[in-house]
Amino acid sequence: MAPAQKDTRVNAMERVRKEKFIYLTTTGRKTGKPHTVELWFAFAGGKLYLSHEGENTDWMRNLARRDEVSVRVGTVTSKAKAQTAKGNAREHGKRALYEKYYGNATQEVIDDWFDLSTVLELTPLA
Repeated sequence: MAPAQKDTRVNAMERVRKEKFIYLTTTGRKTGKPHTVELWFAFAGGKLYLSHEGENTDWMRNLARRDEVSVRVGTVTSKAKAQTAKGNAREHGKRALYEKYYGNATQEVIDDWFDLSTVLELTPLA
């Protein structure tokens, strides 16, 4: 992807960062059919962050099989590459998600809130 294309996609996501929901479409690991779910999200540092607590759902198992997804936020759509956020990316995602929906908090509160959660990082593509 050319740098200008990536900048345009990031700028488009920046414009819709305050939307409440993202619509994530994965490819069914058994059927190959699109599977769309509505989730909370945060956009920070050019990345989209999602989280899920508990057992892996269908959409998470689909991601484990195929990491390319489609996302829609407001009027903006994009392809993205998904991965489990680890290390600094996980910390960045936890804070971005918590602050978007609940406001400022101490690191202790954020760590407790996401203790049992998987945090996912999506990189928008062309």
